[in-house]
Amino acid sequence: MRVPAIPDRTILVDAVLFIMKKKKIAVIGAGYLQLPLVRKIREMGYSPLCFAWRDGAVAAAEADAFFPVSILEKEEILRLCREQRISGVLTAASDAAVPTVAHVAAGMGLPGPDPAMVRMWTHKFEMRKVLAAAGLPCPRFRLLRDAADDAHAVATLSFPMIVKPCDRSGSLGVRRVDTAAELREAAVAAREAAFSHEAIAEEFVVGREVSVESISWEGRHYILAVTDKVTSGPPHFVELAHHQPSQLPEACLQVLQRGTVAALTALGICSGAAHTEWLLGADGLWTLTETGARMGGDFIGSHLVPLSCGYDYLRGIVECALGKFTPPEEGRGVRGCAGVWFLSSATPAVREYLTGERCEDWIVETKILRETDSVELGSSADRTGYLIYASDRRRDLPGTV
Repeated sequence: MRVPAIPDRTILVDAVLFIMKKKKIAVIGAGYLQLPLVRKIREMGYSPLCFAWRDGAVAAAEADAFFPVSILEKEEILRLCREQRISGVLTAASDAAVPTVAHVAAGMGLPGPDPAMVRMWTHKFEMRKVLAAAGLPCPRFRLLRDAADDAHAVATLSFPMIVKPCDRSGSLGVRRVDTAAELREAAVAAREAAFSHEAIAEEFVVGREVSVESISWEGRHYILAVTDKVTSGPPHFVELAHHQPSQLPEACLQVLQRGTVAALTALGICSGAAHTEWLLGADGLWTLTETGARMGGDFIGSHLVPLSCGYDYLRGIVECALGKFTPPEEGRGVRGCAGVWFLSSATPAVREYLTGERCEDWIVETKILRETDSVELGSSADRTGYLIYASDRRRDLPGTV
């Protein structure tokens, strides 16, 4: 007796979705920061499809279909999305995915970022030029394409400086430098880490780090939360924790909100999420470091915003991708404190909360990503676990600040 062939998973999913008439939504990326987005799409009654390399694609198991292709392969992903007849395309917390989101949206006539604007949003030097031209407070900066640019930066900027790849995130390739020799070494490493093989040098600003989380629709900008940050400090400034709401006084928050709206307007970010980073100097002045045309990573958008102020940020960006949007409720205000602590060589005290040695009712979620936390912190990829909390007050863990 001949046994009929079993259709592969994609064919079965297509058949089920055709019967159920579910809209398919493409998620560019499939790492652990995309997992909450995949779950939200399913919760909203749509079908999530993931596009990413297999390595680290933890969200693939919960997607209705997974396509093992680099998020940088814009044409191939567009071809696959046309085959799948998707209704929307987005990413949650990845700068590298934004150009592909824009390319697919434009190619299929779907809502999404303008491809003509994407380089300005994802390339730190291009962004810095626009923000500085708009009169926003920025550090002095120089593009580093080669050794000649490195020498020009040494001659025209003041030490210390921060050197960064122009188009990466997660603190990858970021380093503080204090001498010409250190700058040359850091610039080579940053160019190697960059997709564009370009880096940027900025004069170093000492200050308190915060970010502003927002969502925009048809040119109107809604400020959702301000996040206080804890970093590892020099040389790499890896983020160790995030807390909402910010403990800044109301007058500072108002300045930040106005500056963020001005930055979003200058950059032409009219729809979708944005994550804008600022530094408050010892002189009381604010410096704008960068704006990402996507939700903040490290669970800031997916978990902390809804926990602290009650706004379903993931639902909001899905609605934007589908061309329909429900504005945040006016006067929502703060509903509580929320935050995330990351396990690393700089935060060993976090481990006892992740292993169950310390059980607290304010802990929302914990996870150990790798068993060792002794790796020297060079980027956020070196963090080995996390703890998300919701509480009536900010939770600063012993031995971590």
